[in-house]
Amino acid sequence: MTHYGMLIDVGTCAGCNACTMACKYQNATPHGTYWCKVLSGERGTYPNAVQTVLPMSCQHCSNAPCVRVCPTGASHYDENGNVQVDYGKCIGCRMCMGACPYDARSFNWFDSAEHPYYEGFEQTPYEQMRAAEHPVGVVEKCVMCHGRTEEGKEPACVQTCITKSRWFGDLDDPTSELCKKIEEMGARPLKPELGTKPSVYYAGLVD
Repeated sequence: MTHYGMLIDVGTCAGCNACTMACKYQNATPHGTYWCKVLSGERGTYPNAVQTVLPMSCQHCSNAPCVRVCPTGASHYDENGNVQVDYGKCIGCRMCMGACPYDARSFNWFDSAEHPYYEGFEQTPYEQMRAAEHPVGVVEKCVMCHGRTEEGKEPACVQTCITKSRWFGDLDDPTSELCKKIEEMGARPLKPELGTKPSVYYAGLVD
């Protein structure tokens, strides 16, 4: 079976947030909601301190806490081994948000179709056109660009990365470029000690 995953090299990531904007455009998420984001920090002490970046989104865990705690089956695995949310089954209890150790989920408090203004910001025509895709009272997150991958395309964040710091492919195929890169770069998932078995790997992490 196919099991889609991703590799991100934080050592070459420029922290430009092109992935954030590509995801935002691809999914037309509500104002203030970002399925893909880049966390920034600092490591070391003056005068040798350096800035750090960590691209973050749903880790699409194979042993996902969000799937285990969901009382309705809204959080589930799709045919590619990725975690998805069925909005029709989501009751907005947000148990999945509490269970996720990666803070990868967000909740839709407002109906974007009925609230074109949000904290002083007006929706763009593109956001208005796709507002119905984000119903009120449900939990959302990265979908690993399910629609794009069905068409044989890479996720938007991978295609847009200006430093080519992202790879996408089949984790179940040891001959895939993704698997070869993971082995070559000694990549590992975030918080492996939790046993969540993420499908997103990182290279260049500094403990």
